Amino acid sequence: MRRIGLMVVLLCWSSTLPAAESPPEDGWDDWGDDWDEPAAGRLVWTGFVEGGLGVRTDGTEPHRATLAELRARAETEWVGDAVTLAFKGDVWNDAVTEAFDAELRELTASFSLGERVDVTAGQQVLTWGTGDLVFLNDLFPKDFQSFFAGRDDEYLKAPSASIRLTHYGDAVNTDLVWTPVFEPDSYLTGERFSFYLPGAGVIGAPEPDLSADEPDGDLAHGEIALRLFTRREATEYALYGYRGYYKQPAGVRDDGTLYHPKLSVYGASVRRPAGSGVFNAELAWYDSREDRGGDDPRVPNSQARLLFGYERELIRNWQVGVQYYAEWTDAQDRAEAAAVDPALVPDELRSLLTARITGRLNRETLTLSLFTFYSPSDDDVHYRPQASYRLSDAWTVTAGANLFAGDSPATFFGQLDRNDNAWVRVTRYY
Repeated sequence: MRRIGLMVVLLCWSSTLPAAESPPEDGWDDWGDDWDEPAAGRLVWTGFVEGGLGVRTDGTEPHRATLAELRARAETEWVGDAVTLAFKGDVWNDAVTEAFDAELRELTASFSLGERVDVTAGQQVLTWGTGDLVFLNDLFPKDFQSFFAGRDDEYLKAPSASIRLTHYGDAVNTDLVWTPVFEPDSYLTGERFSFYLPGAGVIGAPEPDLSADEPDGDLAHGEIALRLFTRREATEYALYGYRGYYKQPAGVRDDGTLYHPKLSVYGASVRRPAGSGVFNAELAWYDSREDRGGDDPRVPNSQARLLFGYERELIRNWQVGVQYYAEWTDAQDRAEAAAVDPALVPDELRSLLTARITGRLNRETLTLSLFTFYSPSDDDVHYRPQASYRLSDAWTVTAGANLFAGDSPATFFGQLDRNDNAWVRVTRYY
């Protein structure tokens, strides 16, 4: 199975060799919404109702179902003379957790300060960087439970209560995001998926569910993210900075409690046409502020992270994208010397290859896609096949799967080997 994953990635990579054709126009990122501008002062409500069902195909721990919910979305926007208000919220009944839940994905006020500064304040979903489902300088919260359960990829990006200021300069533009209260990732806890338990040395679902201490909620423990970006002809450049905490509970206190260690990140990216496609590169330095010496086994070492990507149209209506990602861990020898079990220390150089193939057929009513993660260093793989069919302007049926494999139960995808699942969603838009 892992050999198949490598073959898929290599096939896609070889198919993307640049050709001497005019490059397509492309936007800065792919997560924005295409909203029609409503008339000033008028509320137009849109949204959807969706039923989703996902079942585990290999094992039943902790539940046979990974997705079993009925969800409703409502969103609107009010445009005034000086301010724009936006709302987007979900409510759903989740049979896996046996709970009725709600999430405010957006509640913002947007306005301008003078001619060059835009402000967006409130609950919002934020993103930047150049990776496709691989994030280096994007330290905004992610929801991995939704990602692995079969919800729409939109839900991988979690909201945060933040203030975003954008300054448009003559040469360089600036984004500054302040999140006053730290917002962690929605990480695996054992509520929906099993994973590797280092203390026991096995894959399982902890009881009670995994939890971690979070930084205090005062303003001194918030997060700051900065992006300087510009465009020169067809090439986009950006510099990034972040000061906050690891989004996953990567640290362990003396009493065994998990927590989020302090983290700073510095990075850069470039994105430009190349042949008949688009090339991107991104790098980041993860400064582990509590373990710069690299000899504390309870805190992650600092890392350098690197990403290269290329995407193009392979044949008509079929798009392909490939990526190479690498992590280099600083002071690896000290980490191994200080570790209780050196075998569990990640490799000094971890590599990851990804490939995305997307086809839009039958007048774009049918979309087929396969996203593959394959790590040569960890020898593990994650497949994400998906098919979506638009029955009408109002109805869409989407089905897919999450398939995992790995030689070691301690690697990122290998630990999820018992969580293979297939899912289907039926969506009614209004």
